Amino acid sequence: MGETIRVNFSRPLPVFPLPNVILLPHAVLPLHIFEERYRQMVDQSLDGSGQIALATFADQESQWRSEYDGTPKLRPIVCVGQIVQHEGLPDGRHNILVHGVCRARILDMDEPDEDRLYRCATLSPIEVSDEPPSGLEDVREKLRSIMQHDRLRRLRSIETVREWFDRDDIPTHALLELIGFTIVKQHDTQYDLLAEPDARRRAEVIVRELCDLECLVRRAEKQKPECWPKGMSWN
Repeated sequence: MGETIRVNFSRPLPVFPLPNVILLPHAVLPLHIFEERYRQMVDQSLDGSGQIALATFADQESQWRSEYDGTPKLRPIVCVGQIVQHEGLPDGRHNILVHGVCRARILDMDEPDEDRLYRCATLSPIEVSDEPPSGLEDVREKLRSIMQHDRLRRLRSIETVREWFDRDDIPTHALLELIGFTIVKQHDTQYDLLAEPDARRRAEVIVRELCDLECLVRRAEKQKPECWPKGMSWN
């Protein structure tokens, strides 16, 4: 899936916290950057490696919202992302695409100062090995089989994912990341996938999510369309 992107963990990386979205390695996330501190973050990142650490808040929504303008507590695991596309807007805002590179743990926070408005963090990678995991052929076939279920095939998001199975340029470990990013919607489960360094354990989480989704569709089948909540459909 392209050349390997290296991360220099000997230097702190800018931290960009997101409230309800988690980036996984190999996935791509579009972002609109409008706050002054994060506009500065993008400007300065693009002058360097173009890498940022996407984090998420540790506390309940009511607490981090009250502390948002300061330095609310963050969950320890982040995804290092590479800015792969950038559009600078006339008023200083940015539209960027961030490609997930790897998982990492926050070791130490470097809080804002007079010159730098955003937070930085010293990170440590948490992947099991620098080498991509191998021997996941059984995982790929199990997931392929689950996604062949008639109930799941009715969902547009599943149809998109199924097309990836036939692509030789998407290895199984990357396929797991893309499925997790596309299918899993619960924030805590997304974070569990980010925090888990073992590919087979991530696969177990995804299998459970797919089985739960199939059960949800089965229950929905028993309801007539006129009984669905307003605005709801299969997708």
